[in-house]
Amino acid sequence: MENGKNVGRDVADMMERVRARNRATGRTPGVYVITFGCQQNEADGEKLRGMAEQMGYSPVERPEEADLILLNTCAVREHAELRALSIIGTCKHLREKNPGLIVGVCGCMTARGSRVEQLRRGYPYVSFTLEPSALHRLPEVLLSVMEQHKRRFLLGEEAEEIPEGLPVRRTHRHRAYVSIMYGCNNFCTYCIVPYVRGRERSRGSAAIVDEVRALVADGCKDITLLGQNVNSYRSDCDFAELMDRICRLPGDFLLRFMTSHPKDVSDRLIAVMAAHPERVAPHFHLPLQSGSDRILSAMNRKYTAKGYLGTVERLRRAMPDIALTTDVIVGFPGESEADFAATCDVLRRVGYDMVYSFLYSPREGTPAANMENPLTEAERSARFSRLLACANEMAAASNRKYEGCAVRVLVDGVSKNDSRLYSGRTAAGKLVHFAAAPSDVGEFRTVRILRADSYVLHGELVQQKP
Repeated sequence: MENGKNVGRDVADMMERVRARNRATGRTPGVYVITFGCQQNEADGEKLRGMAEQMGYSPVERPEEADLILLNTCAVREHAELRALSIIGTCKHLREKNPGLIVGVCGCMTARGSRVEQLRRGYPYVSFTLEPSALHRLPEVLLSVMEQHKRRFLLGEEAEEIPEGLPVRRTHRHRAYVSIMYGCNNFCTYCIVPYVRGRERSRGSAAIVDEVRALVADGCKDITLLGQNVNSYRSDCDFAELMDRICRLPGDFLLRFMTSHPKDVSDRLIAVMAAHPERVAPHFHLPLQSGSDRILSAMNRKYTAKGYLGTVERLRRAMPDIALTTDVIVGFPGESEADFAATCDVLRRVGYDMVYSFLYSPREGTPAANMENPLTEAERSARFSRLLACANEMAAASNRKYEGCAVRVLVDGVSKNDSRLYSGRTAAGKLVHFAAAPSDVGEFRTVRILRADSYVLHGELVQQKP
């Protein structure tokens, strides 16, 4: 059964009405979109840009040039919300200079009632809010603000079927995110996502396969399937079957996925990955969070350290050279020194290519926020430093294995750190810096690795054509 629906005539009509209003001004208005947070938010930001362009807006580089500012927020940690609020605050002087400026706040933060009320009362220059499940209502809300000159604050909107066919303006032509499901049913005790993204909803497989097919036909070479818990995808088929169907599409492209839950890594999924080595990136992001069974239970993670290590063993048995990355939370309420030591033990036993570590941040509305946490800030910071040292050591050891090897790299563009160099990523997701030319961007190239640091490889181009 197809769970999605095509964007209705009403949405298309709304976009055309906004476009007509913009056209009537005799100028092309500018839109500035800023996105915080995860890859799912990045994909949502691309839809916001796509709808804005469909409505007659042209992207601008600076908020000062914009007639419409869309802030796509994150709520995973309080720091992300505070940063977003700080940037929203800078819109005050922009509105003073441009009274016609429309400021919209979207994303996970706007699914929290306390934040929406804060925006409504304390930020009078915010024109509307739009929570993640109502993203497709941007044209309707924008038109309402334009015509009625009233602010709109959408909250508590019931998640509808996932609309298909929203216009998308992708950041890169050669890389793409494809959201295949939304929401989460796991309710880890530290996580706000189920409360702001809602329960799991999956797109129909035919729409996903068609989207990937169109991307490949348009020259896209690296495609990442997205979901809050991507391998729990359930529609007219399961995730393994969906992966298998996509892998059988013609073309020269790599398939990735983010983010997985260890409890949903099936033997069938591993078999599909192993059966398509030329198509599926040899990389698996498998969040650990903690190596202590006691803490994992308090987190409601639904697996044990032994079970997690068993999954790692199954992955490496099928794909010996697979790159493994993970997430770890340091300082969860009640974490003892023994619990932390158990986490470090699992890290060393696995030998990850990359560890993304985070200090625990309480989120209002989650069960963990009410748990007693006797750890001092100094203790948490000391543990974080120790874990970071362990992670750096593992990353360096993993990267050293690439020295002297020739690897296939998809060239992304000029390096953010050195304008004299270009950067790209290997199939395993390793960042590589090397000298190249503008014509190499968006293409697969062969690079010989000369030197390895903990988090970047340095090489030289040895092949000018694929």
